[in-house]
Amino acid sequence: MIFSQSRTLISSINIRLILFFLSVVACSISTSASAQNNELSAIEDSVIKIYTTQAAPDYFTPWRLLTPRQSSGSGSVIEGNKILTNAHVVANASYVQAQKHNDPQRYQARVVFVSHEADLAIITVDEPGFFSDLKSLSIGKLPDPLQEVSVYGYPIGGKTLSITKGILSRVEQQIYAHAGAYLLAGQIDAAINPGNSGGPVIVDQQIVGVVMQANSGGRAENLGYFVPPSIIRHVLKDSEDSVYDGFPDLGFRTQTLDSPSAKAAYGLRKNQNGVLIIKVFDGSPTDGTFEENDVIMKIDNFDIAEDGTIQLSDDVLTDYKHAIDMHHIGDEVLVTYSRNGKEAVAKIKADAPPESYSLVKGEQFDQIPKYYIYGGVLFVPLNMNLIKRWGNDWGRSAPVTLLQARNEWVSPEKHEVVVALQVLAADVNLGYHDWRNWIVDDVNGEQIRDFEHFSQIVRNNTQENIVLENKNGYQMVINHRAAISSEAEILAQYRIPAAFSTGLFPE
Repeated sequence: MIFSQSRTLISSINIRLILFFLSVVACSISTSASAQNNELSAIEDSVIKIYTTQAAPDYFTPWRLLTPRQSSGSGSVIEGNKILTNAHVVANASYVQAQKHNDPQRYQARVVFVSHEADLAIITVDEPGFFSDLKSLSIGKLPDPLQEVSVYGYPIGGKTLSITKGILSRVEQQIYAHAGAYLLAGQIDAAINPGNSGGPVIVDQQIVGVVMQANSGGRAENLGYFVPPSIIRHVLKDSEDSVYDGFPDLGFRTQTLDSPSAKAAYGLRKNQNGVLIIKVFDGSPTDGTFEENDVIMKIDNFDIAEDGTIQLSDDVLTDYKHAIDMHHIGDEVLVTYSRNGKEAVAKIKADAPPESYSLVKGEQFDQIPKYYIYGGVLFVPLNMNLIKRWGNDWGRSAPVTLLQARNEWVSPEKHEVVVALQVLAADVNLGYHDWRNWIVDDVNGEQIRDFEHFSQIVRNNTQENIVLENKNGYQMVINHRAAISSEAEILAQYRIPAAFSTGLFPE
């Protein structure tokens, strides 16, 4: 009987202990869930929906704008009452609005800083109290490969905030779709759709990336790319004085040295690696220091492999260009190189690159296109804005001669390509009405340096005729007096406001 009572007492105590333990666990789970919900809510409130009205110039008729279009993107609140987003979300924007999570009101916003190169922009809202209930998110570190990340944003298909998860699958240099820059990017397998652009990639309540583009090649699914923390920090530091400096370029071009024969030919031993300099640009930071056929072996403390990569961590390899990208204008870059088998070290001052080392300048945004109408012929500088006007398949549909010019370097004699884009039919240009997309190399026997040079030659001409010629010898001849006298009539006939773009001829 005593034994039976003791057993009953022990059982009762055990049950009470179990119940107490379960209540503690339940309380702990509840507290943890509540904390997670609070953390999630804070992040959600910091993600902003951005509305823009964009009106880009029409580079086929550069005095006009394309039809305005409305689009949306995402952004995240960072320190200083700023919202971090993509540059392409606000590019060519005439009107920008910001909307908070679970708030139907839209607030007018303004662009504070843009890096089209890095596809990043900073906007803000001047409305008093807009940021008072919003937590600013800090910039974290690059996640490890295979680490899970969360993507926040407002993709198409709904009005509410969307959160998707994925893993970091790759980190390496990529072509940024917005402006064509070649910078470090992270690849994730989370679903990314239009409207996600500019949204944060989150790990441990910190921004570890900014969503910028999805894979559009059609050969892969659920692949997206984000701007990594190193690029974000570079842009944020650049923005401190509100003057855009961008990423430096030391002014040389290279090719890999995978071939053992090539390595030996340029004086490298079997245990040495690097990249071969094939071009040093006149007036660049390395002009006079490096020569063609020098081998760049090391940038700062990064050894360059034979395939042109450097090791950022045990798991991450990327192009050596990243070691240069992380510098700011005015920094000193330490470069180890070999010339005819002899090693040397050079200290190069990082400088802002020119508009382009190619004869065809990269795509520009928030700018007025240049043009000049003379004798009813529309002349424009060749750039990627014009080439991309042939549509998404511009690599196939744009004229071959214009595409080929992208492979030519600038030189002291030639900085830019001038194109006779179209002929506005009139008596002064009879015989040339079907001429289009024609590159002009010389005017009255003088080689053209750039579009401004071309425009000045034509405007200041004192000869009877203007003779335009390309490198193959084909010519277009315009009577100068007839071109001047017919200008007003041609502009009125084709409803063109001016014969040339604003600022082409400073008064």
